[in-house]
Amino acid sequence: MADFIQDLADGLAQDVLENSKELGDAFFYEQVSKVIGASSPTLQEAFMTSIRIRLAEKRGRDFLQKALTAKREGSAMPTAPREAEKGGH
Repeated sequence: MADFIQDLADGLAQDVLENSKELGDAFFYEQVSKVIGASSPTLQEAFMTSIRIRLAEKRGRDFLQKALTAKREGSAMPTAPREAEKGGH
């Protein structure tokens, strides 16, 4: 059942993030989370985990692209936020 819940949550997270720009609300996922949580806190938690992971992955890719661009142009490399030094999960 856990895989089923995660698959549902991740699919919804992907759809929400892809469509939030069209909706004009980068934090639309917070509203979706509230709707989900009213019926299933378990699905809500899995959804928010997928949202956080997908957003973190996008930030990582953006940082990589900035570093590569800086290296190729001979400009200063970007610096990671200080929070990155604290670790995570």
